[in-house]
Amino acid sequence: MLKEFKKFITRGSVIDLAVAVIMGAAVKEMVDGLINGLITPLIGAATAGIDLKDLAVELAGVKLQYGLFIDALIKFLIISFVVFLIIKSINKFKDKMAKKEEEKVTTKVCPYCKSEIDIEATRCPHCTSQL
Repeated sequence: MLKEFKKFITRGSVIDLAVAVIMGAAVKEMVDGLINGLITPLIGAATAGIDLKDLAVELAGVKLQYGLFIDALIKFLIISFVVFLIIKSINKFKDKMAKKEEEKVTTKVCPYCKSEIDIEATRCPHCTSQL
């Protein structure tokens, strides 16, 4: 059982998941800093200093803090947008790398018979010239 656990824990997918969780926590801290340090104060300034978290209404003796929901919704939208930008950048990079692979030269022209041959050929298959 210990061997199975060791095999499980050292598989790439578990390690990748651990790295993803750590990176997710780091991105969360960064986004929280953006929201709490820049976005929330700007919204507060635009709404005459009202902090969204303080918005509430009392109904039948119960305090409904709808401001917490609005604040959480804004954070969700910002985090979603940041994740979207990250994924978009990664996909753009992958597409660029795939395009470079496609553009990679795989053939050359024989200097003697002008036939197209493999880039690694040392002898032309058409005219049998030594390259």
